[in-house]
Amino acid sequence: MALPLVTPFLPEVLVAVGAVVAALALRALLQRARDRRYGTLVSADDGTGGGRTLAAPRYRLSGRPDILRRAASGATIPIELKHRPSFERGPPYSHVVQVWAYCLLVEETTGIPPPYGVLRYSDGVEMAVTWDGDARRELLGIRAALARPYDGRARPSVARCARCPWRLACDARAVPA
Repeated sequence: MALPLVTPFLPEVLVAVGAVVAALALRALLQRARDRRYGTLVSADDGTGGGRTLAAPRYRLSGRPDILRRAASGATIPIELKHRPSFERGPPYSHVVQVWAYCLLVEETTGIPPPYGVLRYSDGVEMAVTWDGDARRELLGIRAALARPYDGRARPSVARCARCPWRLACDARAVPA
């Protein structure tokens, strides 16, 4: 009975796979060590419905930050993970507003305002997003504008409207439903 043919590259393939697994494990350990500077883990949304949903009923706002960590000061720091590389010119305004919203939710649910929230991109770039009076006023101004009835000032365009996720419910659409 003949032995099965074993590829001559099997040891090299196994070494390469082992190296990749070791590198990923090391990266995860380094990330956990880096996270500890924000404090102890309170909650993490792993995509399976885990994590802690925060609510601020008076603002009609709720959300689930990707990670919540409690700093030594007692403040809870929200960390938002973005599964794309960082932008050369800084984070988009929408990402900053999302972190501000999480900061407001943390403040409303814990009673302690966080000094900042964190944006973390897939390439490892992290940015602290300051949560202060100016950020609060800007966020609440955006929230107030969203609560007002639509005033009809949108300028519909076929190109934009065709890709818009709200096109079926929009009064200003340029593309028929």
